[in-house]
Amino acid sequence: MASSEIIEIFSENFQKKITLGGTSVRAMFAMYKMGCTPALHLVTVNDYVRKLLPKDCPYVCSSRSDSLYPHLIVQFNRGIRVRAGDIDICSTRDNRIIYDDDADNMNMKLDEKYLDLITDARVLLISGFNTIKDRNVLEARLKTLLNILEKLPRTTIVFYEDACFFNADFSQRVRDVLSHRIHVFSLNEDELQEYLGRKLDLLDAAQVKQALLEIQNLIPVPMIVVHTRYWALAYGKNAGKIAKALKSGIVMATTRFQYGDDYNIEDFQNTEKYHPEKEGEAFSKEINGLLGNRVCCLASLEAKVEKATTVGLGDSFVGGFLPALLP
Repeated sequence: MASSEIIEIFSENFQKKITLGGTSVRAMFAMYKMGCTPALHLVTVNDYVRKLLPKDCPYVCSSRSDSLYPHLIVQFNRGIRVRAGDIDICSTRDNRIIYDDDADNMNMKLDEKYLDLITDARVLLISGFNTIKDRNVLEARLKTLLNILEKLPRTTIVFYEDACFFNADFSQRVRDVLSHRIHVFSLNEDELQEYLGRKLDLLDAAQVKQALLEIQNLIPVPMIVVHTRYWALAYGKNAGKIAKALKSGIVMATTRFQYGDDYNIEDFQNTEKYHPEKEGEAFSKEINGLLGNRVCCLASLEAKVEKATTVGLGDSFVGGFLPALLP
């Protein structure tokens, strides 16, 4: 039985919630709650999408018919234990496991009618190429994207949110083609370590300093943003100019961590008042001292909840970051 019915049957064993996902969509929800109404490019549309998107959210969809490729995301908290036969696993931190087989995402068809919605865009978020598996498809999509980028105002800030690629060569190809148009390249700790080919102690400032020097050679863009469970930083010329955006991204991710989908602007504002985590704060002071005005690092916030949300935190970081990036 190779169909979404498998997910329906399996998910009946758990508490579940049907939501919309993907970096751009979850970032849109975060931005919407901050009073923004971003324009979306979708590759899938169905009754769930039409029902759950805000009614005044402008969008185009490259699919000309409804389709449904649900992702199954199992989130769990620290200390959860699974025992079965010779299996005995205990989670060491809040996390999630994602299962998907999404033909629309793998095809990632782009509709140039999206240009009609973004003629005066101040910032454009790019994400999602990591799911493509066919080289010809990748080349076609990059060509279309470049055409869209060429027609944007020259003042538009292009923000790229990275992800782990099925094919590492495709990641290199995307960077080769787009790096000259990207202003901010954002990635998480897993993606950073995958590029470097080694594990990092995220609280060792000397290790992270070396990692930043290496990653800038791999990704030659004006500003690199790294967001982790301990801290978030910007690395590039006069990095401190986006300190406000880093703080807003951290606050938004922490708000989602506590409240899941069901948060509002008051929850965000209350979370802003939280103290920074001690480990992240000590690291931030050290790395800021090592790299001067080329780095701006802020610690994550203290947030203690019994049942944390572990899905979409990076996406929410982006959604909090982007509005605050603008003057």
